[in-house]
Amino acid sequence: MSMDYGSFDTAIKAASGDDYALMAELRHSFVESARRQLSLLSRSRCDANWQYTSWRLKGLAASFGATRLMELADMASVGAPGDPVVIRDIEAAIIEIETHEIS
Repeated sequence: MSMDYGSFDTAIKAASGDDYALMAELRHSFVESARRQLSLLSRSRCDANWQYTSWRLKGLAASFGATRLMELADMASVGAPGDPVVIRDIEAAIIEIETHEIS
């Protein structure tokens, strides 16, 4: 499924104005934080850790308007710990954000 970049791009632009270096830095920081949460999620084996980490990922995604990542984090929060499909989909969404050029 393709990502809707409208909200993500708007959030990045609102925070950085026309400073393209700052845009790149914000996106890098977002991706780094999302990868950290994904790492924690992939190592979670109990329901509490899995759910807590998925909520943190959803909050991060919401703060940047990354709607697809929010949806995936929601799916994770109600799923089974270690679900490889959810982890794979979240990783793909993060890669998509990382490689997307802000328009």
